[in-house]
Amino acid sequence: MPRELACADFTFPLLDHDRVLDLIALLEFPAVDIGLFEDRSHLWPSREFKQLDKRAALLKKKLVDRGLKAADVFLQTAVDFVSLAPNHPDARRRRKARDVFLKTLDYAAGCGSGHVSALPGVRFAEESFADSFGRACDELAWRCEQAAARKIVFSVEAHTGSLVPKPKPALRLIQRTPGLTLTLDYTHFTRIGIPDAEVEPLVAHASHFHTRGARKGRLQAAFKDNTIDYGRIWRVMKGTGYRGYLGIEYVWTDWEHCNEVDNLSETILFRDFFRGLK
Repeated sequence: MPRELACADFTFPLLDHDRVLDLIALLEFPAVDIGLFEDRSHLWPSREFKQLDKRAALLKKKLVDRGLKAADVFLQTAVDFVSLAPNHPDARRRRKARDVFLKTLDYAAGCGSGHVSALPGVRFAEESFADSFGRACDELAWRCEQAAARKIVFSVEAHTGSLVPKPKPALRLIQRTPGLTLTLDYTHFTRIGIPDAEVEPLVAHASHFHTRGARKGRLQAAFKDNTIDYGRIWRVMKGTGYRGYLGIEYVWTDWEHCNEVDNLSETILFRDFFRGLK
């Protein structure tokens, strides 16, 4: 069964980061999903990496002081999904994306996280899907090798707007890329009307999990409007031997109407729901 619950630090963007960590500890979460999103989270790669060792050690101390662990470091190299996508056709951009990834591995190790998530890449309109897909497999395989050498588990999130926005191509990506795992988030599939049963085969390939409410047409929804059967997912996780964290990941942004629920209350409702499962 899942190791423990975690709460994303980027759930509460209007608080400064120290207060966010205070709040997550107050809510009695044992772990935190760290958002390392360029230009749109508390911690930006470009800022943190200027003094990488110092900043990672400082974050680790802040977590330890509050009785928290780093469940995951979620890297997003740019505000958009394209400019530094791992499978960008421009070799110079791929080299830059690789450099940011290597620094992220060092940062994760420094703050005490054994897991790094990232985005899988996109389909580039000027080339065939096969070319975009094949390059993504190659680049992600390289990332898996680099992460494994540091004893860090690496995963990607199949998401809205990505190369793999549906379960079947996401599964193909995993099967084609040695060592790759998933940060699995049903909500991206629920939004476009894909039933839970079609997503379920991906659970066996997950090393991290994102949870929030969703329904058809809404990537993020209140607990009362949620249509995802998390009770069944919990049972499937137990059956597949899932041992990762289960991160509650409400966000607050204009994107996809994700600023229309009460993140604090919804986080508590999902926390209590999962605490009640056996």
